Amino acid sequence: MTFANEADAPRGPAILAPEVQQAVWFLGGLVWVRAGGNATAGKLAVLEHQAERGYSSPVHRHLVDDETLFVLDGEVRVEVDGEAHPAGAGAVAFLPRQLPHAFLVTSPQARFLTLHTPAGFDGFAVAAGTPVTDTAMIPPGELPPDPAALAAMASSYGIEIVGPPPTLHD
Repeated sequence: MTFANEADAPRGPAILAPEVQQAVWFLGGLVWVRAGGNATAGKLAVLEHQAERGYSSPVHRHLVDDETLFVLDGEVRVEVDGEAHPAGAGAVAFLPRQLPHAFLVTSPQARFLTLHTPAGFDGFAVAAGTPVTDTAMIPPGELPPDPAALAAMASSYGIEIVGPPPTLHD
């Protein structure tokens, strides 16, 4: 959400109950927008990812936001500028804007948070994802997104896709 001027932006706290948080299937995983730009005056977005082994992002870089990844459960391989870094529960990865990076879930399941400052990535996840109302049901045979369409959509949110997703065999 954009505001005509800073005075129009909400002031004060944003307390968001789970029932108002949006869930989407995004790139093969379940993603909750726990706090989006609409609730934070665009200052930050917090997303929770829950996925199975093999869930990954393409190699990309954020042009306008910094990303912080915090692993809650499981193991995620964070690839930064071509180097792989294992990240287990409790690990934090700070990924400044402009830095090419990707992630890959390497454990049977994983849960992790991504914090984006400023917000914007939340809009991309919602636009590129499929809304879900029953988070207990995984959609059968979800097809991977068309890479060209995903790259075009990402670009409109200040994200540049620069390579394919990492795989378990890399």
